[in-house]
Amino acid sequence: MLSTLESILLSVATGEAMLGVLGNTFIVLVNCTDWVRSKKLSKIGFILTGLAVTRIFTTWIMTLDVYAKLFFLSVLMSNNLHECMSYIWVIINHLSIWFATSLSIFYLLKITNFSHYIFLWLKRRADKVFVFLIGYLIITWLVSFPLIVKVIKDIKIHQRNTSWLIQLEQSELLINYVFANMGPISLFMVALIACFLLIISLWRHSRQMQSIGSGFRDLNTDIHVKAMKVLISFIILFVLYFLGVLIETLCLFLKENKLLFIFGFTLSAMYPCCHSFILILTSRELKQASMRILQRLKCCET
Repeated sequence: MLSTLESILLSVATGEAMLGVLGNTFIVLVNCTDWVRSKKLSKIGFILTGLAVTRIFTTWIMTLDVYAKLFFLSVLMSNNLHECMSYIWVIINHLSIWFATSLSIFYLLKITNFSHYIFLWLKRRADKVFVFLIGYLIITWLVSFPLIVKVIKDIKIHQRNTSWLIQLEQSELLINYVFANMGPISLFMVALIACFLLIISLWRHSRQMQSIGSGFRDLNTDIHVKAMKVLISFIILFVLYFLGVLIETLCLFLKENKLLFIFGFTLSAMYPCCHSFILILTSRELKQASMRILQRLKCCET
């Protein structure tokens, strides 16, 4: 049984997860509706749709995994269900981070205007950049799977023999965990670099506007600011997400520490929840669609 504090924290985390599913489902429906109407899916629409779909699956897998470990741990470990869920999570999690990084690169190549020849070369070959990212994603999958297999094997040994905890090298577990997530971590670093370059571009553009004596923010400045909000929020929330998943993993080797385990779930659930609503509020099409839905709900109430 859970304590009162654990129950409250689990309710908060579950609420975050359900809001994340709701927000990402809304993004998918809006983009798919536009796709059906125009019979054409833009690159940004594809990235947002893929990001939302993978986050829906990621959220459901995390939620089911947490509830299974809290209430049905013996059943989960007695068969291959936990192993299958871990493999699916690796695929979906890598893919979700890949879409988020692709979104940051899309903003960088479309919004900023650097005169450096490397940037101009990348901007002319934007499609090849995304092909390279796809290849990198496949490589990270191939590298991560053997490490995930080893971690799952260690967890099974631990569940069968509690005395093995004394012999467990936790530093080795941490190293395996970090290397298994090198793909998402490296993609996150790319998003961090993209955010840094966007800040530089906005700073240069603001100085240029001041030099010509304009005291008003132009359209380019607004686009810069919106893109920075999306990327900075992604960076902060992804750090919390990674910490939450790390806490959940380490708690498998800490007996009767359900509060810390649920706290890790709360941190990790903030990422797909909060970032989806940030995307809705910073996208003109998504924001207009959400306003139309709210207006219809108000009309139905009256």
